[in-house]
Amino acid sequence: MLSEANRMKRLPLYLFTIIDQLKEQAKARGQDLIDLGMGNPDLPSPPHVVEALAAAVRKPENHRYSRPYGDVEKGLRKAIAQWYDQRFGVKLDPETEVLPLIGSKEGIAHLSLAFLNNDDIGMVTSPNYPVHANGVIMAGGILCNIPLGPENNFRPNFATLNRDLVKMTKIFLVSYPHNPTTATVDLDFYQELVDWGKGKDIILCSDIAYSDIVFDGYKAPSIFQAKGAKDAYCVEFHTCSKSYNMAGWRIAWAVGHPEILKSLAKTKSYIDFGIFRAIQEATILALTGPQDYVKDLVETYRKRRDLFVKGLHEMGWNVPIPKATFYIWAHIPPKFQGLTSLEFSTLLVREAGVVTAPGTGFGEYGEGYVRFALVEPEPRLKEALDRIRKVLAISS
Repeated sequence: MLSEANRMKRLPLYLFTIIDQLKEQAKARGQDLIDLGMGNPDLPSPPHVVEALAAAVRKPENHRYSRPYGDVEKGLRKAIAQWYDQRFGVKLDPETEVLPLIGSKEGIAHLSLAFLNNDDIGMVTSPNYPVHANGVIMAGGILCNIPLGPENNFRPNFATLNRDLVKMTKIFLVSYPHNPTTATVDLDFYQELVDWGKGKDIILCSDIAYSDIVFDGYKAPSIFQAKGAKDAYCVEFHTCSKSYNMAGWRIAWAVGHPEILKSLAKTKSYIDFGIFRAIQEATILALTGPQDYVKDLVETYRKRRDLFVKGLHEMGWNVPIPKATFYIWAHIPPKFQGLTSLEFSTLLVREAGVVTAPGTGFGEYGEGYVRFALVEPEPRLKEALDRIRKVLAISS
């Protein structure tokens, strides 16, 4: 009998496949769903960027394959380097330290494919964005989950890492602001990470997809602001999906150590032909043009956060107030802690028509939590709160 590769059998059912199944079952029952499950931005992309895309699409030369050293491609790498300089004060060589990607998810998965052998470990903090762990498995590497919890502010403790496992580790991946827990770090954390990585043949990988979605005066740092980061094996991923609501455009980048990016580019060269050039042209404008759109976007999410957290608190569900991302990471209320996160998510869909992401979909250490994505307008969030309140009022 034909069978898929063993490494694929090791993968758990994908989180959003589970959510989609719950949604389809609810729709079959005729329910009106409020979908707070997937972190899929609901707001439109910047109008001036959309207009630039429309104009670029009409250029026949943009319909050809993208090539690394074309004028548009060079322009995008320069724009990314310029954005990093303005955003973090980090100077990058656009030719050797910047690599555009077809979404950061693609790049993170291919990083494992580029570097992991069967006996190499990928250390990944857990809970995590699924591709952080699944990329290691798909590449045939050994996955080692590093538990994150409230007792350590959802940060790894480098001093407690098993030395024998560290010796076998080739990739160590972190992500702050953190999805799904919304945890944040300051520059001291990255300095500790870089110092820990000195003298080790370990790629220190940082995913900062939510670095622009920050509140209350917090500013998310880059690993490359840490001293010595450029001398270590560091690579960082960012995307236009969240900052500019360009999730469906599939445009992102990796920056960092030239040799790491060279191997990642080599891997990609066997798999894809790059990014549609019209999207690259529009992205240049997004990164180099006015950034008022991002500020307005963050303010929208702040209002949604305040509304939703206040509503949960009023019903006795005491969730932390996130300083970043557009998520709420919520421990299952005491009355329902006999349920798994998937069972509780299923309950909210069935009884309230509110879709959440079960914590177990983010790795073994996500059990006991659910994640709300604030990707609906305020009236729908208020409606979701009303529905949830009725479920929590159910007598045990």
